Amino acid sequence: MKILMVCLGNICRSPLAEGILQAKAAAAGLNWQIDSAGTNGYHVGESPHPLSQKVAKINGIDISQQRARRFRAADFEEFDLIYAMAEDVIDEMKSIARQRFDAAKVDLLMNVLHPGKNLDVPDPWYGTEPGYHEVYAMISQACDKLIENHQ
Repeated sequence: MKILMVCLGNICRSPLAEGILQAKAAAAGLNWQIDSAGTNGYHVGESPHPLSQKVAKINGIDISQQRARRFRAADFEEFDLIYAMAEDVIDEMKSIARQRFDAAKVDLLMNVLHPGKNLDVPDPWYGTEPGYHEVYAMISQACDKLIENHQ
């Protein structure tokens, strides 16, 4: 299974989602490939946000080697499932992918935990450290459910 996590800049939410799901999938003995991307190109090549790295490390996950990349239409051919962190991210994915957009592969990550509620993972970018802990907890719970659903 190949899964892509997508947010806006690929430095806060989606790197956490990539790292969390990689760690949980490995612990569950699943041979999944996890990646992340952002719909804007503002941070291409950058490491995850320092607070995302800090919160991940507190929870035993090292995301420091990740580098931001831009979401591309070809991701629909490469990945089995694509999880967006927020509704506006899906809108951006549609704009980027155009006719290659495959709605059957896309969902909001929080719909794994709360089906059909269409809840966003809040963007902690402008906030303080507690917001990153909140986002980590939300993503971690959704990743637990994702693994449970696929075992």
